[in-house]
Amino acid sequence: MKFEEWEPLYEEILDYFAFDRAGDEEAARLLASILPHDDLAALEALCRGKTVTVCGNAPSLPREIGGIEGTVFAADAAADVLYARGIRPDAVFTDLDGATDALIEMNREGTVVVVHAHGDNIPLLRHWVLKLPGPLVGTTQAAPFGRIHNFGGFSDGDRAAFAAHALGAVCVSLVGFDLDDPGVDPVKRGKLAWARRLLAILGHDI
Repeated sequence: MKFEEWEPLYEEILDYFAFDRAGDEEAARLLASILPHDDLAALEALCRGKTVTVCGNAPSLPREIGGIEGTVFAADAAADVLYARGIRPDAVFTDLDGATDALIEMNREGTVVVVHAHGDNIPLLRHWVLKLPGPLVGTTQAAPFGRIHNFGGFSDGDRAAFAAHALGAVCVSLVGFDLDDPGVDPVKRGKLAWARRLLAILGHDI
């Protein structure tokens, strides 16, 4: 999704959650300043002409692992669930709020970590980014610039799906997504509602 298509949705999201665009832009500038390299080509190689399975972190994920095929994208802490079961994701999309030392190990072994900058995760960016020794890609939900990209999407899982589509995947499937979880707080419920709306744009009706 081009930014001019994404921006009206982004503005709606900012209004819905009362988020601050200036904070997102500040975080993106920080990420640009500390990101040691941009491995977009490696991420694109995982997508172009391939089947991609995007794994969310719903409680159902362990039961759905049998449905995983092709390139494996994990949304944040879903990576640890997969890794503990012998599946190293090809890429992890994360704003780092679920990051553990296992992410460092996966990255060292070749997993592309797609680090997302937003106004609430500046301390996490400072803590984690320079600890990651392998391939990295930086993203923002505001305007992209330089080595900081925006493929569309808001939360980790839908950003992964948008990236897969944008970078040429021929088939994108979703596992471990539960957008009707009644046990989440109101903010999370709003994020799940937005995920449903955004994924529907890509043709994923869940």
